[in-house]
Order: sequence, then structure tokens, then C-alpha cells
Amino acid sequence: MTEFTVERSDQGVGVIRPVGRLTMVSARQLTEAIAGLVDSGTPRIAVDLSATEFMDSSGLGALIAGLKSTRQAGGDLRIAAPNEQVLTILRLTNLDKVLRPRDSVEEAFDRG
Repeated sequence: MTEFTVERSDQGVGVIRPVGRLTMVSARQLTEAIAGLVDSGTPRIAVDLSATEFMDSSGLGALIAGLKSTRQAGGDLRIAAPNEQVLTILRLTNLDKVLRPRDSVEEAFDRG
């Protein structure tokens, strides 16, 4: 079972940390966590993937849906610290060009 922590940084960025596997079973939780932050006025979100050991197409779909909802709210969604498996999924789908991975959550909104 994937666990999620959700917090807000001092810079007003929502940070979501999925721990475990981001699959069809847990993708809905990620979508709900993103929606909760956006609905509460936090449209800039960093998803910290450092503790995500595996991601499938459902997890990827949740990230893309989150990207859309944050941008519609005037914000953005960035990903941070993905492992090699997640990077491979992003590269195979060319979504590494859209969800440009950052090395850390702190760097997620440092640059454009």
C-alpha cells in the first residue's frame, strides 16, 4: 500500500511524497491529494518521487492529470528526485520533456 504525505513549504508550494508503488491502486490517491491542494489555494505542487519505488502508466496518468489541473488553476506541477525506473517510464513516453524532473523538491520551483 502506498502512503502519501502532503505538506506546504514556506514558499507556498504543496509537496506530495508517495511512498511505495504508484500504480492503478494508488493513482487515485495522488489525484485526490493534488486536487485537495489546488482546491485549498495551492496550485504550485512538487511531487517528491524519492521514495517511489515503482510507477506504472496509471501513476503517470495521475501526474499528467495533476499537471493539467494545476495549470488550469494558474500554477504548475513539478516532479523531483525520481529513481531510474520512473525516469525510464518518462523517457519512453517522452514525458520527461513535459514533466521535467528536478533533483530535489527545493529545486522544483527554483527555475522556470
